[in-house]
Amino acid sequence: MARFPISEFKELSTPFYFYDLSLLDRTLAEIQRTARDPRFKVHYAVKANANPVILRRIQAAGLGVDAVSGGEISAAIEAGFESDRIVYAGVGKSDREIALALETGIECFNVESFPELEIIDEIAGQMGKTASVAFRVNPDIDAHTHAYITTGLAENKFGINLKQLPDILDKAASLDNIRVKGLHFHIGSQITDNEPFVLLCETINNLVEEMEALCHTFSTINVGGGLGIDYADPDRHPIPDFETYFNTFRNHLKLREGQELHFELGRSVVAQCGSLITRVLYVKEGITKRFAIVDAGMTELIRPALYSAHHKIENLSSPNGERHHYDVVGPICESSDCFGKEELLPAIRRGDFIALRSAGAYGEIMASQYNCRPLPPSYFSEK
Repeated sequence: MARFPISEFKELSTPFYFYDLSLLDRTLAEIQRTARDPRFKVHYAVKANANPVILRRIQAAGLGVDAVSGGEISAAIEAGFESDRIVYAGVGKSDREIALALETGIECFNVESFPELEIIDEIAGQMGKTASVAFRVNPDIDAHTHAYITTGLAENKFGINLKQLPDILDKAASLDNIRVKGLHFHIGSQITDNEPFVLLCETINNLVEEMEALCHTFSTINVGGGLGIDYADPDRHPIPDFETYFNTFRNHLKLREGQELHFELGRSVVAQCGSLITRVLYVKEGITKRFAIVDAGMTELIRPALYSAHHKIENLSSPNGERHHYDVVGPICESSDCFGKEELLPAIRRGDFIALRSAGAYGEIMASQYNCRPLPPSYFSEK
């Protein structure tokens, strides 16, 4: 059961993000325990949460970085991550960002198209450097998640079609400033069924054999991330099942001697340690509905509006009162600004503190200033 210091909250202006650093530490310790394999290298996907306090904690635990922008590379360096532990993905890397990555000395570019590869080669040549690359390949696996976070189908904004890979590898061999290290895969996000990961392993095994027959070998295989969390009951499952996740790849993926296996975990690292804390402004009684209008909105947590996602909602001020149904909505001038409909919650009153759980990933990092709202602060607990 998560414990929130309500007495301390009363002195704070809402909304704000609240992080349980002790849970983050336990999560990181579990990752270290279950991924203990000299072949495994775990990178943290900065896009999930780039709060400097969170980043420094993750860096201290020994993880590397998965970045998708030049800004994330800079944030990682500022948090103390070693540059040679940074892999850089993204379909639209600008010339400036490519130059920054090369100057920083990152471990690897995850390349998503041949035009991108040509530009990396050109800029690397101008800078007198050699760029290490892995090719992001779409394995045509349906991860059975929301359409906006399914990324591994055959034709997608992200990555390279399987059928195009041999030709691109041949072309890469002719470029003077490129060193091909590996293959990169990412089939989607919030995956709670293990089967897609098993299918990914089988696809990689077959693909590597096919490429070896064409004289292409790889020192790294990067399987991305995607491991989901329990949004419905975060107290029951505060830490994801990393053991099953890592064992799936340990048991099903046929790594070659000396080959490294890279992971890019984001949501599963930080989601459960964070909550968005908001205060009730009004309880509006309709004819058939009650509305709990809170001072946080889609500007602070956009996932419900963007993905129709649902976060567990708790009344921290009156956890044991008589229960009623509420639509929990924010103040933003959009009908999509709704955190939950017909939520069965203990009786809500003006001034009550409400927690939107599992907001440590894609909460603070996606916050906006729409309606000219200020970005909210963050607070941390070690207890």
